[in-house]
Amino acid sequence: MMRRFTPIAVLLALSTFAAAQVPANTGGPLVVHEWGTFTSVAGQDGRAVEWRPLSGPPDLPCFVDRLAFNVKGSLRGKVRMETPVLYFYSPHDTTVNVKVGFRQGLVTEWFPRALVTPGSADDTTLRRPDFASSISWTDVKVTPGAPADFRSDSSGSHYYLARQTDASPVRIGSEKERFLFYRGLGNFEPPISATLGADGSMVITNPSGEAVGDIVVFVNRGGTMAYDVRHVAPAQIRLDSPALDGEFVAPQAELQKILIAHGLYPREAAAMIETWRDSWFEEGTRLFYIAPRQAIDAILPLEIAPRPDQATRVFVGRVELVTSTIEREVEAAIARNDRQTLSRHGRFLQPIADRLLARLTPAERERMQARLEPVYASGSTSPAVCR
Repeated sequence: MMRRFTPIAVLLALSTFAAAQVPANTGGPLVVHEWGTFTSVAGQDGRAVEWRPLSGPPDLPCFVDRLAFNVKGSLRGKVRMETPVLYFYSPHDTTVNVKVGFRQGLVTEWFPRALVTPGSADDTTLRRPDFASSISWTDVKVTPGAPADFRSDSSGSHYYLARQTDASPVRIGSEKERFLFYRGLGNFEPPISATLGADGSMVITNPSGEAVGDIVVFVNRGGTMAYDVRHVAPAQIRLDSPALDGEFVAPQAELQKILIAHGLYPREAAAMIETWRDSWFEEGTRLFYIAPRQAIDAILPLEIAPRPDQATRVFVGRVELVTSTIEREVEAAIARNDRQTLSRHGRFLQPIADRLLARLTPAERERMQARLEPVYASGSTSPAVCR
């Protein structure tokens, strides 16, 4: 039976955590830094559409814990919360308890071992405005100077790149890591929206009325790249699409400067960009933004006991934009049954195809869906099991 959480139940759970025995900080400042990403796909009106972010091949090591789903990749949501990692810096050994709530979202993967509630959800549950999940790590030993003898496997996962920082190792029982890691699937509306015009221009909006802030508009077409980096003070801005002029350089340096300006240490910023470099700068058109801290704390309320002297949280929002060029390419590939071209769009193929399917008659939709299903199935495999 599925467990349902009401707002009162969530508050009680938070209160229970706060009332638990608080470990003692053995002296010296405790600094916590966190980075993560919010990935969404913009609809024609700029609002995030539902898609299946859990589809596609697994990209995490075999030892990472996961929720078990009856049908892998079937769960729909608006936002894939990817690779938040919590780093701890302390001059002395210390022990902490950590809890992260996830409002309108479900925690789906994590390491080291943790208590995750609830243990499952479905599309209907995720759409409930009062739905929330949480993850708790108890008795986390922060041990500066400890050997970095962390687990590994042969997957070559980009997960390992997040270890390339100066953070103190952490340990829960026998499980050791450079950070606390979690992922999830949300059904909340992202804090920044983007709408494409017929001429390729983009309107970027912060619906709260606050400043849009730091953004990067990025285009990669056939390996030719272009980007536009801005700090936007108003709540809305209209930008032309960056002109493709034969360049092959992605905006890593600019993004790293932005991340550092928002509080990450240089090695943390570099680790974040290296972790997502292949994905962030793949073919397509997308918007990157720095999620407002107020939005992060509202979506992912964080509790750490004892309370750190400093807590920095930097989340990069990624909005995939479906251009008319991409639509035509996918439509032509479906007509040719060109699975190789379709597979290049990876997990974003489904929301692109959904837009095309919405325009067809029932009979046409059935024929197109029949060609798409084998592509979806070929790109989805089960996570590796540690042996």
